[in-house]
Parts: sequence; C-alpha cells; structure tokens
Amino acid sequence: MCAYAIIRAYHKLTVTNGGVLTLLANVEILGIGNMTTVSSHNRTFSAKPSDITHEWFIVDATDKVLGRLAAKIAHTLRGKHKAIYTPHMDTGDFVVVTNVDKLVVTGKKTLQKIYYRHTGYPGGIYSRSFNEMLNKNPEKILFNAVKGMLPKGPLGYAMIKKLKVY
Repeated sequence: MCAYAIIRAYHKLTVTNGGVLTLLANVEILGIGNMTTVSSHNRTFSAKPSDITHEWFIVDATDKVLGRLAAKIAHTLRGKHKAIYTPHMDTGDFVVVTNVDKLVVTGKKTLQKIYYRHTGYPGGIYSRSFNEMLNKNPEKILFNAVKGMLPKGPLGYAMIKKLKVY
C-alpha cells in the first residue's frame, strides 16, 4: 500500500495600484489517502464550476499584428493557459483590448484584405477593405478575427462574451 496526496497548483497574475505585475503561485492540498491499486491515481482532472475562477487581462493593441494578437486572445478566452483547462467547460478569462485602431497587418493586407457581409436579400452582398473597416469600425476587425478562432456553439458564444474591445 502506498500513500498519496492530491494537490492543485495554479498561478495568479495581479496588478497592484502602482501598476506593478505580481505573480503568485498557490498550491492547495485537496486530499490525502492510501492507494490500494496503481491505476486509481491515474485519473483525468475535469474542472467543476466551483474550481473555475475568471481573471481579467488588459491588452494594448498598439502596433500588434492582427492574427497573432487574435490567436493569443482566443487562447486566453478558451482557458488553455490554465492547468485546469477542460474542453467542455468555460475556464477562460476576461480580456479587455484597448487601442484597436492602431492594429497592423503584414504585407499588402491593408489594401487586399476584404471583409464581406450579406443582408440576406438577393444581391445584398457588401464588401469593405481593411482600411475602410479600420476607419469605420476598428473593433469589428479584432472581434471577427477572435470569433473565428473560438468553438462554434453555446460554449463559444459564452467565451466571446468575455471579450471587451475598445
């Protein structure tokens, strides 16, 4: 017979009043017991709603590349940066993005990238270039890029609601 302990470790990034980032590492002992069979401790962890805490991240989008920033935001919204990530649960954090009007794209995408939308009526397709979208509604550029990287369905809809773009 062998003794075992179940622990949960997580990191927390906080911002103090002076603007200093602090990284806290917490370890909790969830249980101690005796193991009778070897296979009983090889269990997959599945997060429960009581285990999930949502943090807030603030991102400055000044001079950031659109796709790379969107991929990191989608990763954070999904919760894949956490040790308790569970695919069927919303373990992600809130993300606030500022200065979206200062996003950049590589290559000739400022002129060649086209955004399409359709009214639903015959012949009702509209198109705008990246520059037009950046001038008229820059928040939609990043919002649509992140939305396309999240899962489709009720879980993805809940994740995209945690994105605040300004």
